[in-house]
Amino acid sequence: MNVLVTGGAGFIGSHVAEFYAKKGDSVTVVDNLSRAEIFNMNPKISMHNWNYLKANYKNINLIKGDVRHQDVMEKLAKNVDAIFHTAAQTAVTTSLTDPRTDFEVNALGTFNMLEAARKSGNHPAIIFCSTNKVFGNNVNKVALKEGRTRYEFADPDYRNGIPEHFSTDHCEHTPYGCSKYLADVYIQDYAERGLIDAGIFRMSCIYGTRQFGVEDQGWVIWFTLATMLGKPLNIYGDGKQVRDVLFVDDLVRAYDAFIRKRNKLHFGVFNMGGGMKNTISLLELLDLLEQETGKRSNTSFSGWRPSDQKVYISDITKAKRILGWEPEISPKAGVKRLVEWVGSNEKLFS
Repeated sequence: MNVLVTGGAGFIGSHVAEFYAKKGDSVTVVDNLSRAEIFNMNPKISMHNWNYLKANYKNINLIKGDVRHQDVMEKLAKNVDAIFHTAAQTAVTTSLTDPRTDFEVNALGTFNMLEAARKSGNHPAIIFCSTNKVFGNNVNKVALKEGRTRYEFADPDYRNGIPEHFSTDHCEHTPYGCSKYLADVYIQDYAERGLIDAGIFRMSCIYGTRQFGVEDQGWVIWFTLATMLGKPLNIYGDGKQVRDVLFVDDLVRAYDAFIRKRNKLHFGVFNMGGGMKNTISLLELLDLLEQETGKRSNTSFSGWRPSDQKVYISDITKAKRILGWEPEISPKAGVKRLVEWVGSNEKLFS
């Protein structure tokens, strides 16, 4: 295949690019390399994945470009068989302080990608990195019960988690949730009209190697870095909030399952995470990290942030049934890999 990965120097994008490069496909990565500026990050960290792909794969073509530029997208999409649209503004807090950039990247950038795919004449398949934030504050309306280290859904209707048909209407979303949902719906429209094949993956907490999280985004790696580097941690809320976590290798396998079945499926929306078997609270992650490292960060607590979901767990029944996929890497095994990766790359963070 000829594969295009937007945001391909990012965490998920770089793993997608590597997966298809290893299969021998021709991969083009486009990224505007803005992460260092947005998150006030050391440039050597923000360039790590770009340099990693450049050094290890001759069949990956790296292009500095921006999804907000229609001409760039049309040129890159002309002859591709699949587009993995991972480029995004990813932080809720950033969307609150700079909603225009959030909209331009997430909504307009996606529209540019769609139009480029439509005009290409090649009918490429599109994989879109959507988010559980499309469900907004409605998730917090599900009844909960509180335990010693975690909240849980109390309503038996959600014993498997939040399904794809859960309401997205009449609730607070934050600008990030709005922009991602707009992109999500636009892709649905193009797919329903037969202009593209598309797999929309509404992702929960994805974590793994080559992830450079910050306090506002990527909490599993952020907690891991703080623990291993002896940095203090601030938790918003009480730490009992729960997510279903999914290791990035399992995510990419789900993407590929759709690509392999695209001629039969053509279109699908999938809630994507670790599911009920792979849930963890913030407090439980601290315990797990202490088991793995023998260390524990000094931890403080602050008030809840806007639209924080106390519990979000993906119902992955549809993905299992239609894609023939399920997670293979447990939270314990995944965190162990993360700890090993940070340990072997400590110079990056010094």
